[in-house]
Amino acid sequence: MNIILFDLPATKTNLLPFTFTRPVADIRIGILSIKEKWERHLQGDYSYLTADYLAVKFPAQKSSKNIYLNGAVLPNAQLVAAVKALGEKQILVKDALPIAFFGNLDSVDELESMATSEKLEQVHYPSACISIDQVYHIFALNGAIIRSDYELLTHGRKSQPVGDEHTICYNSRDIFIEENVQIRAAILNAETGPIYIGKNAEIAEGSIVRGATAICESSILNLGTRIRGDATIGPFCKVGGEISNSVIFGYSSKAHDGYLGNSVIGEWCNLGADTNTSNLKNNYKNVKLWHYGQERFVDTGRQFCGLMMGDHSKCGINTMFNTGTVVGVSANIFGSGFPRTFIPSFSWGGANGLVTYQFKQALEVMPKVFERRKKTLTEADVELLKHIFDATEKYRRA
Repeated sequence: MNIILFDLPATKTNLLPFTFTRPVADIRIGILSIKEKWERHLQGDYSYLTADYLAVKFPAQKSSKNIYLNGAVLPNAQLVAAVKALGEKQILVKDALPIAFFGNLDSVDELESMATSEKLEQVHYPSACISIDQVYHIFALNGAIIRSDYELLTHGRKSQPVGDEHTICYNSRDIFIEENVQIRAAILNAETGPIYIGKNAEIAEGSIVRGATAICESSILNLGTRIRGDATIGPFCKVGGEISNSVIFGYSSKAHDGYLGNSVIGEWCNLGADTNTSNLKNNYKNVKLWHYGQERFVDTGRQFCGLMMGDHSKCGINTMFNTGTVVGVSANIFGSGFPRTFIPSFSWGGANGLVTYQFKQALEVMPKVFERRKKTLTEADVELLKHIFDATEKYRRA
């Protein structure tokens, strides 16, 4: 089966800055990315139908018969059965939201009219489905999605033992440990939700982990790390300090003390020592976030919301992020005081002002960061990032 995960343009815009550098389905929520969830539910060859500049790195692979899936929609058994039952030129919809289509498409632009096209036979999905449509959905839904991913990944399997007599486990039946994990003198409390620990992960002495939490492949919890639950540490991350209800996609570091709460951090980011995020306003009002589509700050309807940081961005020691801060791609933030709550991509500075982080300068750093994780920055990566640099210039002039 040839399966193509598509991005609705409005959804992609809603999920910026994270979708500057990836299709929607590559967003990590719970333990797995959305694409990885579909791959486990529905076997096939997967690719993407996304924005043209992303297609350089994420091309669509078409065949004579294709199933198109909305990359923002999370799968479950009932939804997968409905997708499998689709006939040619049928579209599965939930209200006005296109979920799946059996047929052929040439461009992302066609997707917006799919759900109302008279040329297609509509099949209405009768049950609720989860669609990730705003950046704060990623952390707000994370605890529930960890629980469903945990069942998906561990059903019928046996966990590896803790292997350390000084580690204390509460409700150990909801703790799953993959191969080659090292744990030393930690506390793992799964009474409030499951704890998943990916292969080759390390949990150092004095760490305290409360579920629901996912610690993905080859990630490291440094000495005395405290994870308060509903949190995902993506693959190949290094974390320390205190983390609550946050998602770190992967290949990023928050290696030292400091608080990260109700936040989403992309890939290849680094938070300097004692970086802290505010996630609650002093007046307890709803948090407003910068919205790229509306080009203004929009009420999230939430009291708790911290930092949204796009890929490749970094901050220096003792950085303080105010409630509801959005940082774009490849920004470099440092200095005393609170920087503004919208920091455009490729910005350099902090509370005292921002200038452009020139593309040539940024490109000098990225290969060094990749090398630390034994990865290579490709020509496709460079082309994609240059497009983002050019496309976001208007925000740096504001």
